[in-house]
Amino acid sequence: MGVMTYSQAGCLALRQEMEANDKVWALGEDVGPEGGVAGQYLGLQKIFGKERIVDTPISESMIMSAAIGSALLGMRPVAELRYADFALCAADEIINQAAKVRYMLGGQVRVPMVIRQPIGMRWGMAAQHSQSNENLWVGTSGLVVVASATPADNHGLLKAAIRCDDPVVFMEHKELWLTTGEVDESAQPVVIGKAAIRKTGKDITLLSWSKSANDCLSAAALLAEKGIDAEVIDLRTLWPWDRDTVFASIEKTKRILVVHESSKVGGFGGELLAEISENFFGKLLSAPTRLGSPRIPVPYAKNLEDLCRVDATMICQTAQKLVQSGHKL
Repeated sequence: MGVMTYSQAGCLALRQEMEANDKVWALGEDVGPEGGVAGQYLGLQKIFGKERIVDTPISESMIMSAAIGSALLGMRPVAELRYADFALCAADEIINQAAKVRYMLGGQVRVPMVIRQPIGMRWGMAAQHSQSNENLWVGTSGLVVVASATPADNHGLLKAAIRCDDPVVFMEHKELWLTTGEVDESAQPVVIGKAAIRKTGKDITLLSWSKSANDCLSAAALLAEKGIDAEVIDLRTLWPWDRDTVFASIEKTKRILVVHESSKVGGFGGELLAEISENFFGKLLSAPTRLGSPRIPVPYAKNLEDLCRVDATMICQTAQKLVQSGHKL
């Protein structure tokens, strides 16, 4: 057990999987001597050489095409797309190839690959470097989608993603790269499809993932000062998502607030609440509610960027209103 950053935890997971399986390799922009934007690959090319840590030209479609071909031949590539925004340059390869090949060929082949996509706002990176587009990938049949919130989960989920026999979109929030936490270097992979209850509570369920799950924890601390006991669930895997854990929590609290950084309009939170409403219609004590960013490109100016953020104070205020509404719908 040791303390390390979120970025270091991901680097450790990749190194361990490469040591354990010579079919694992990585490719992408700046993964070589530079070690990635935040050191996600730091030192790995020196250990494994240029044939297993492959620095590529700036061409996301080429990166994905090479990774998919490699996976079809039995390798386990980890494709670094640098920012989730630029994954759209490889959308055809991801959506029409990686996600579909297993089905189009009747299960004769699998596509065991990881598609790393850093998401989220980070200190004035503006409209083309700040998006959280998980709703696109969740809506694509054939993809597994995960989003880690802690260094320990970044380590355990990346190991699980590399071992998965289907293509995994692996989303890492850029503002988490430098956060620290305890990581068990010998830990087993986190189970894909299993949420984490980050805090137990009885008054309201706060459901989220990635950085927003940590914001929900901060909001829960503020709510506790007001006498409200919130349960915080970190979904971790967006698809398949853990209905058992989420439904059990709502059965207990009778209130649900879904929180995410991506746009509220068309966001995954709406899909979650639709299914929750179908299963809990008439049983909730307050309206099933979601928080998300406004449907605008993320601004460069900090004061305007802050208006797009869903923070702990906003979560706390919304949850407090839901708990204090005191009526059954």
